[in-house]
Amino acid sequence: MKMRSLLLLSTVLLFLSSCIEIIDDVQVNNDGSGTFKYTINLSASKVKINSILALDSLEGQKVPSRTEITDRIAAISKKLSAKQGISNVSIDANMTDYIFKLNCDFSSISALQNALKEIVKEESKEQQLKELDHNWMVWDGTRLVRSIPDITVEQTKKLKSEDIELLKQGNYTSITRFERQVDRFENDNAVLSKNKMAVMIKTNPYLLSQNYNLLENTIYLVPNK
Repeated sequence: MKMRSLLLLSTVLLFLSSCIEIIDDVQVNNDGSGTFKYTINLSASKVKINSILALDSLEGQKVPSRTEITDRIAAISKKLSAKQGISNVSIDANMTDYIFKLNCDFSSISALQNALKEIVKEESKEQQLKELDHNWMVWDGTRLVRSIPDITVEQTKKLKSEDIELLKQGNYTSITRFERQVDRFENDNAVLSKNKMAVMIKTNPYLLSQNYNLLENTIYLVPNK
């Protein structure tokens, strides 16, 4: 799993594929705890989304109603809140502008990954997901290795050719924040913040669907004093 598209709201993406703005924001504290924020902004395509939601079905699949979407989001929020090591879960679903925001605190990187893997497994119709064997974040106290979930890339690859241009117009921003300064990192496309405590990488969903290694990064921190 590598967090680069709609992970918890996959049903929305399957039907409402359009111009997407995604922000993946992780705060990692010195003890490995932290905060995970994930924002999906489809407001640039809300006219298209409204037209799709007015349909009963699309390409032989039932189009979810607004109520069904919000009910599913509420159910996912409840499931995530019950996972070990996860707290302060909130999912804000703006069904007017179609902006979805997930926030949660985690006790450790492994707790976050395990919780999200369990949610994906519970929500997926597939019995086996090889992507769930992959750890997209590894933290040892001085180094964080980040990658992108294959499950997200596969969702992007399902989009039709007419949506490719919209994907190119979208943005994917990955931000990793720390409690102490960054010493160095390996992704040449990454940018270090002025206070040297955050690393950002920007791309678009189309490029990401073609090469999910774009967001891979190993970040080394200044040792604790």
